[in-house]
Amino acid sequence: MIQLSNTLRILLLFILSVIILYFSRSVLIPLTFGGVLAMLLMPVSRWLESKGLHRGVSSLVSLLLFALLFVGLVLLLRWQIGDLIKDFSKLQEQLMKLFDQVKDYVRSQFGITTRQQQQILKEQQSGGMEKVAGMAMGTVLSTLSILVSSVLVLVYVFLFLYFRSHFKNFVLRLVDVSNQVTAQKIMHKSSRVIQQYLSGLGMMIVMLWVMYGIGFSIVGVQNAIFFAILCGILEIIPFAGNITGTSITVLIVFAQGGSIDMVMGVLITYGIVQFTQSYLLEPLVVGNQVNLNPLFTIFIIVVGEAIWGIGGMVLAIPLLGMFKVLCDHIEPLKPYGYLIGNQSVKEDKSIFKKLFGSKDDDES
Repeated sequence: MIQLSNTLRILLLFILSVIILYFSRSVLIPLTFGGVLAMLLMPVSRWLESKGLHRGVSSLVSLLLFALLFVGLVLLLRWQIGDLIKDFSKLQEQLMKLFDQVKDYVRSQFGITTRQQQQILKEQQSGGMEKVAGMAMGTVLSTLSILVSSVLVLVYVFLFLYFRSHFKNFVLRLVDVSNQVTAQKIMHKSSRVIQQYLSGLGMMIVMLWVMYGIGFSIVGVQNAIFFAILCGILEIIPFAGNITGTSITVLIVFAQGGSIDMVMGVLITYGIVQFTQSYLLEPLVVGNQVNLNPLFTIFIIVVGEAIWGIGGMVLAIPLLGMFKVLCDHIEPLKPYGYLIGNQSVKEDKSIFKKLFGSKDDDES
C-alpha cells in the first residue's frame, strides 16, 4: 500500500509538471534552450578562462562564436535559396502541370468535373483577401516573436555561463551535506550528457551534409547542396526530421520535372545515408551517452511536440537524458531510470568518450 501511494504521488507530480510546462511554455522554452546551449558552450568558456580571460569575457566570446556559426549557416542557406528562387518560374510551371494531373485523376476516378472542382475551390477561397491579410499579419508576428525569443535565449546563455558557480552553489544548498557529493555527480553527468549529445549531433549533421550532398549531386538533383543542408539540419528533430527533409526533396524533384529514376535515386541515397548513420556514425560519433529506451525516446518526442511544439521535439531527448541521470542517482527513482534506459547497450564507443572519458572537468 505504501509503495502504491508513492507511485500515485509520482504520477500526480508528473501530471502537474506537464500542466505547468504546457501553460508556461512561452517562458520556459527560451529559458530551457538557454540552459542547454550554456551547457554545450561550457567547455569553450572553461578553456578560454584557462588562458587567463575573465569569466565575463570568456562567456561573451563563447556566445559570439556560437552566434557567428549560426549566422554563417543562415547565410549559406540564403545563398542556396537564392539559386533555387532563380528557377521559381519553372517550378511554378511544373506545379501547375502536377495540379492539372491531379484534377484529371479526380475527374476520372470520382466523376467530379474540372468545373465542379474549380467551384469547390472558389467556395473554399471565399474571403481570400481577408485570409491572406491574416496570414501575412500572423507571419509578421511570428517572425517578431522568434527574433525576441532568439535574443532572450542569447541573454540566458550568457547569464548561465557567467553565473554557473552561483547556480551550482544554490543547488548544493538545497540538499543535505550528506547528499552534496551525489548532487555534484548529478550536475556533472547531466552537463556531460548534454555536451556529448549535442556535440556529437553537430558532427553527425556535418557528415550528413557531405553524404547527402555527394549522393544528391550524383543523382542529378538541382540545388543539391541546399537539400543536403536541409536534410542534415532537420536531423535535430529525431525520427521525423530526416523523413521530412527527404520528402521535401522528392516533392521538389517532381516539381522540377525530375524522372522516376531521379526520385528513386533520392530514395536510395536516403536509405544508404540512414544505414551509414545508424550503424556507423551514431555509434562512433554520438555513442550511447544518452542511453534511452527507443520506446520512451519516441514517446518523449511526441509528448515534447504536444507540450512545446517543435522546440519540445528538439529538447526532448537531452532533457530525458538529464532526467535519467537524476533517476540513476536517487534511490526511490532508480526503477524509473531502469525503465526509460536501454539496458542492452554496450560500452560507450563514441569519439567523445574515447577523447574525454577519463577526464573529470571542473564543474564550476
